[in-house]
Amino acid sequence: MTDTAPPPAASALAIIVLAAGKGTRMKSARHKVLHPVAGQPMLEHLLASAALLAPERSVVVAGHGRDQLEAQLGSRAAIAVQEPQLGTGHAVQQAEEALAGFEGDVLILYGDVPFVRPETMRAMIARLHGEDTPAVVVLGFEPEDPLRYGRILAHDDGRIAMMVEYKDATEEQRACTLCNSGLMAVKSQDLFALLAKVENDNAAGEYYLTDIVNVASLEERPCAVIVTDDPDEVGGINSRAELAAAEARWQARRRERAMADGATLVAPETVFFAWDTVIGQDVTIEPNVVFGPGVTVADDVTIHAFSHLEGATLESGVAIGPYARLRPGALLKANSKVGNFVEMKKAVLGEGAKANHLSYLGDARSGPAPTSAQARSPAITMAISSIRR
Repeated sequence: MTDTAPPPAASALAIIVLAAGKGTRMKSARHKVLHPVAGQPMLEHLLASAALLAPERSVVVAGHGRDQLEAQLGSRAAIAVQEPQLGTGHAVQQAEEALAGFEGDVLILYGDVPFVRPETMRAMIARLHGEDTPAVVVLGFEPEDPLRYGRILAHDDGRIAMMVEYKDATEEQRACTLCNSGLMAVKSQDLFALLAKVENDNAAGEYYLTDIVNVASLEERPCAVIVTDDPDEVGGINSRAELAAAEARWQARRRERAMADGATLVAPETVFFAWDTVIGQDVTIEPNVVFGPGVTVADDVTIHAFSHLEGATLESGVAIGPYARLRPGALLKANSKVGNFVEMKKAVLGEGAKANHLSYLGDARSGPAPTSAQARSPAITMAISSIRR
């Protein structure tokens, strides 16, 4: 995908996130978009990327499990309710009240498509401001296996001739490999006017969002498609298997980035990061290490095998493990060491200090390592021993 110039600075932006589906394939009481990838709900991944575009308004369209979404989002986004569920076009219509008075660009996203890159969103908005002023911009992709995705029939110049859902497509149309991701950019003054003209005369009896393209075409207004160069970013998550696959893709990319930034991963496929893990340079991570949320690792740190970290801070020169567990509030000062089968929680290990093995350090604070003279002092020995107990 070729990025284009950004839209004018004065162009306001709103986002609509569709999250009204029941998520039955997940077989879970938890809302589908709240299932975590790398320790963070997939919806939060998407909102974090969209936040980089500084939207003025954010609307999440909910149905089943909306109380869970309200609890997760608080005041960060308006909740529009789709009940009953009559298709994606009908879902977007439910956001009209929340966008009353808004004038600008609207990005339509999906809560179960969490890894759309900010640069892709920017490219969609930029294309919306192209010289031909398209009524709608659609994000397309070309997967290895088109499966049952809707198809985009486009001219050579990127203008859309027609969009069709798979279940309504002919065999000739299904032979097209350019697929619809569902993501769109539309000017607010056009969006709801086009939706009002969409009908439900299709195999599912639903109001399809994609039909706004066909409505615009009938009005002789051009619509455009841009094609992502990374089909994975528009991969949807609808089942536990797809959730696991998304986790695997995310982890693979994060491992590559860690190594590119100067960390050594002895067995990369066995190391698991969280969404917010911070890793410095010249860090060595041995096999079977798991990072939970909230971990910061400075330069020149060694993490031995089978260690588990969450909510911990490791300063430069630290070594931990093997089989160490660092829980929230653990702070290891520079050049300190935690050995095998040591657990820390809400504890500080002072500079150069050591907890070598078989210890629990909780709600405690150790000073720096004693000098050789201090090490012979009974008082110093008692202080270190009491922490170990």
